[in-house]
Amino acid sequence: MWNIISQVGIFVFGVSAIFLVARKNKWGFVLGLMAQPFWYVTSIQNKQWGIVLVSVFYTCSWAYGIYEWFWKNKAEDNI
Repeated sequence: MWNIISQVGIFVFGVSAIFLVARKNKWGFVLGLMAQPFWYVTSIQNKQWGIVLVSVFYTCSWAYGIYEWFWKNKAEDNI
């Protein structure tokens, strides 16, 4: 059951994230980060440790995108 939910979550959030990021929409980074728990669930359940490691880097990348698009510019404007 969790595997099917994870696959749907990966598809919905992952595809939406890539589409929005390609259109230079900052909310794509949020959706990408929302997909990560589904990646962790499915990769741990299936013992795909390489995918777990890649997911850690993807999580960091999505979080960095959120920082860049949501907080960095505001912090620089206040200087």
